[in-house]
Amino acid sequence: MYIKLSSKLFVLLIVSACSSDMSQTSRGALTGAAIGGGAGAIVGSSTGDLGAATAIGVGAGALGGALVGSTAEAMDAKEKREEADRFKNAQEAEKQERELEQIRRQQRYDDAFQRY
Repeated sequence: MYIKLSSKLFVLLIVSACSSDMSQTSRGALTGAAIGGGAGAIVGSSTGDLGAATAIGVGAGALGGALVGSTAEAMDAKEKREEADRFKNAQEAEKQERELEQIRRQQRYDDAFQRY
């Protein structure tokens, strides 16, 4: 009975972890809890203490999954900031190049004007 219940819980957690509007930390925690719960149920069924082993597995899996998800979120945020910085720097370089070209044109015009 516990194995069937654990299996159903495992499937429900995996399906809910696939939701697209959840953060990576939340998805990681749910996925980790499901995997940890499944592993705990397997260990618990062989040791005779299914409930405690499943609970420990769920807790450890949720913490581990949340840590992995949080790390992935931090890396994504860092990549986005770096991409925004690269875009901003490219725009600034283009602006400076246009200003430099305008100064060169003005200098050529001034040089030509002084000759006459």
